[in-house]
Amino acid sequence: MKKILVVRNIEIEGPGTFGEFLEKNNAPYEILDVYNYDAEALSALDLSVICGVVVLGGPMNVYEEEKYPFLKAEKALIKKAIENDIPTIGICLGAQLIACVLGSQVRRAPIKEIGWYDIVFEESAKKDVLLKGLCPQMKVFQWHEDTFDLPAGAVLLAKNNGINQAFRSGGHVWGLQFHIEVNDGMILSWFDEYVKVGSEELSCSKIMAEYLAIAKDLEAKAESIYSAFLSLVSCR
Repeated sequence: MKKILVVRNIEIEGPGTFGEFLEKNNAPYEILDVYNYDAEALSALDLSVICGVVVLGGPMNVYEEEKYPFLKAEKALIKKAIENDIPTIGICLGAQLIACVLGSQVRRAPIKEIGWYDIVFEESAKKDVLLKGLCPQMKVFQWHEDTFDLPAGAVLLAKNNGINQAFRSGGHVWGLQFHIEVNDGMILSWFDEYVKVGSEELSCSKIMAEYLAIAKDLEAKAESIYSAFLSLVSCR
């Protein structure tokens, strides 16, 4: 049986509710902690047993290959998956990595987005297999400082604050700048890891209160994406 490959860039940014959904639906998946692999090991992975790829987020930037050597090999892995027509979805850093692999520039965003933001989907999203159930707008969780140009030939699905928020390339590759997979534990762990104590810019309690207010709606909308993605992959 084939499986979905979940590429994790750092331990605290796991699959979250995406993984919970896959387990609930008996969809086989494997977490690949890409930071533990070198180029040779990643290139040796057998993609013939992979039916889908999910690339998660992380605090690193796509252009920090010297600091994070695994990024170069990870890009090669993503390129190989795309070339083999394997349904692929990237979340936050994952979306930026996909955009980079497809030839787009990734750079500092006009604003640093951390917390809850309303995004409005483009008209094209109404017919998109993953996002059509979310239109016309959705409150999403963000934690990023970079943005990406729209890859050549890709379809823009959402944009907000002058930042490309979602795109589709071909019929099987998606990039989502926002986090659909977060749960309360993940948000708390990110604050513990990424935010200095006493930061006046960010309020964990405020962000958590917003999460609790929309948690059920967020999970339902996220599961519509997961379900649509799962319908694209053939793990038999």
